[in-house]
Amino acid sequence: MQLPIPEPYRIKMVEPIYPSTRKEREQWIREAKYNLFNLRSEQVIIDLLTDSGTGAMSSAQWAEIMLGDESYAGASSYYKLKQTIKDIFGFDYFLPTHQGRAAENVLFSTLIGVGNAGVGKLVPGNSHFDTTKGHIEFRGAHAIDCTINEAFDTQVEHPFKGNVDLEKLEKVFKTYPREQIPVCMLTITCNSSGGQPVSMENVKAVSGLCKKYKVPLYIDSARFAENAYFIKIREPGYQNKTIPEIVRELYSYADGMTMSSKKDGIVNIGGFIGFRDEETFKKASTFNIMFEGFNTYGGMAGRDMGALSVGLREATQFEYLESRINQVAYLGKKLTDAGIVVQRPYGGHAIFVDAKRFFPNVPKEEFIAQTLGIELYKEGGIRGVEIGTLLADRDPETRQERYPALELLRLAIPRRTYTNAHMDYVAAALINLKERSAEIKHGYRIIREAPIMRHFTVELEPVQQ
Repeated sequence: MQLPIPEPYRIKMVEPIYPSTRKEREQWIREAKYNLFNLRSEQVIIDLLTDSGTGAMSSAQWAEIMLGDESYAGASSYYKLKQTIKDIFGFDYFLPTHQGRAAENVLFSTLIGVGNAGVGKLVPGNSHFDTTKGHIEFRGAHAIDCTINEAFDTQVEHPFKGNVDLEKLEKVFKTYPREQIPVCMLTITCNSSGGQPVSMENVKAVSGLCKKYKVPLYIDSARFAENAYFIKIREPGYQNKTIPEIVRELYSYADGMTMSSKKDGIVNIGGFIGFRDEETFKKASTFNIMFEGFNTYGGMAGRDMGALSVGLREATQFEYLESRINQVAYLGKKLTDAGIVVQRPYGGHAIFVDAKRFFPNVPKEEFIAQTLGIELYKEGGIRGVEIGTLLADRDPETRQERYPALELLRLAIPRRTYTNAHMDYVAAALINLKERSAEIKHGYRIIREAPIMRHFTVELEPVQQ
């Protein structure tokens, strides 16, 4: 009998979970104005809102917390992180920030400009995520989605649904003058299309087009290690490569990177920007000092830089990645076997439930994926997040709703945090909900929203049911 592969770690500390009742949850979500972000953590049984900063750190990372050098300038923790970034990604220059959206703020201030400097400018890429698109549009620029069409059909089996459509990208480059395209952003894995990876072949081809048209290529790298894992197991020619080898090749095609270290850095807070070009680094340093802090700490404490220097290396261990991605697939298979439609193949950090197919009777104007998230919370105390019309936000010029091709409920699984028994519970709650899904014919309407990135603070009320 072949031995099953256990998790490559032992549990050293636990945190209690409060087993709420449905009556309590119905009251809590009503008080939260039907916004899952407004719930208190103790009101949630299993929290799959995000995998950002919610994972469990290792004993080696906690040891670095105690070794943190909190010097304002020149801290040893900074140099540990600098060496780790050089070893893993190959970048000589980097700036620490407090998290990924801060890295985007500094980078786009450098490449696009501040204020309305982005008016008339375009940033092509593969399904920019919410904060990336928010920072682009905040400056008056436009994010252009060049993802392959296969990404927008949840049932198409394509190994690299995060890939850029090269014809779409080159059309952007040919249509607009170079000065209107400050940067091309490539997201790995592509979160908005379901945690889907980008192939090495595609990264190399995108890099080639960017070089041809003299546009810098930056990689949104929150889940870089998971992307490298998929390259290793799915892309011909990489089966015998190590994860670090794959990562180094991947980043050799880029001019720089942004990083939300709360994902594949396996820390609770932190981010950074990596640069190949010294001049861009120096220009960005001015904004980093203004927005984040001095260059050798940015928005991070020394202890957190130390923990990140360890976490980045742990994230590139094959055994860790295999265990993590297999847990995501475990939940995906449970749902698929029960007839629940999810984005296929299963992504690296989350399962994305196809809300349109789950609730076919809910009108698109009533936020189908958000409705599914609310109903799942009431059913089992499980908190996911809507990747659909709420997140897509209004068109910044017309202020009309943007209806994306996919309405997804993302169930993001924190790293090294939950067991498969928790995944069984999540699956059971969704299966129970599916059995009465035809009864749900209405969703929610907005009663208050922010002018940009509204999904974080939006307030809703039920449409008459």
